[in-house]
Formats: sequence, structure tokens, C-alpha cells
Amino acid sequence: MSDEVDERVTPPLVDEAVKKAAVCWVSSGGGPAYALWCLPLDGTLLVVTGPGEQAAPGLADSETAEVTLRGDHGGRIVTWSARVTRLRPGTEEWDTAAPLVAAKRLNASGAAAELVERWVAQGCALNRLAPVGAVVTGADLPDGSLSEQPRPAPVVRAVRKPFRLHRVRRR
Repeated sequence: MSDEVDERVTPPLVDEAVKKAAVCWVSSGGGPAYALWCLPLDGTLLVVTGPGEQAAPGLADSETAEVTLRGDHGGRIVTWSARVTRLRPGTEEWDTAAPLVAAKRLNASGAAAELVERWVAQGCALNRLAPVGAVVTGADLPDGSLSEQPRPAPVVRAVRKPFRLHRVRRR
């Protein structure tokens, strides 16, 4: 039996998890995993990254990534290797996928067509994550939470002591 995996056939668990995915955790280049909103399309996940959108450093330039999806119970159910393909503006793939992703983008200002134009102008990346290679499920998943300390971000503010209107006297 060969160790090679047929890219055209994905396990049923991956197919079902991809169909139901709204958020995925993606790690590229051995870096930390980032939670990204995504849109399932034809057995793959589409994610938008870049200025004004979600951050996933290195994803747009990677060829592969690790994707983790959760189940209905909220816990991790599958981790799989993905082939990353960046869809380029002006291609048939872009013209088909970008409006679909833009229409599902929550809290975006303007119409879907305006959002797609903004992505092109700002240099955002529309990436397709297609399952390939190894799949980790069930007992093979890590037992621990894999939680980490929050990463530094420009939106984090230092916590100050609360303001007091009066002084408390001790007796």
C-alpha cells in the first residue's frame, strides 16, 4: 500500500467539516494558528486576508498550511494539510469567488462589488485552502487545549486603575 494520498478524494469528516465551517484556524510556515472567518466553496475554504481584513501573516505567500476545524460541540474535530492557492484579480476564479465571499462578509460597509474593488485596491489576498495530504482526527488529536498567551496587538491598551471620586477614610 502506498503512502501517497489521492488529492481528489478527501475523508468524509473533512468534507462535512468544510461544508459547515464559518471559522477555521490556519497556521502557515510553522507559525501560530490564526482564527479566520471563511466561506466553504466546492470542498475548499476561501479566506480573505490583508489590509482592512483579517491578519494571517505569510498565508498569501505560502504553498501549504495546516487547517483546524471545530464540530457542532465547539471542540476541535479535524486538522488537515491544505494547499494554498491565491486567487488573482481578473481571473475567472477571482470573478466567480470574490463576489460570493464579499456577499457573506459580515459588517462590511458598502455593497459586495465595492468591497471586491476595495480588496483589489488595497492588495488583499483571496486564498483557497484545499485539503491535501494528512488528516488528524479523533484520538490522534492533541489532548491539551493548546491555548497560548494573547499575542501583542496594536489594539491592546494598558489597564489603568479605576478613577475614584472620593477618598475612603479608615477609622
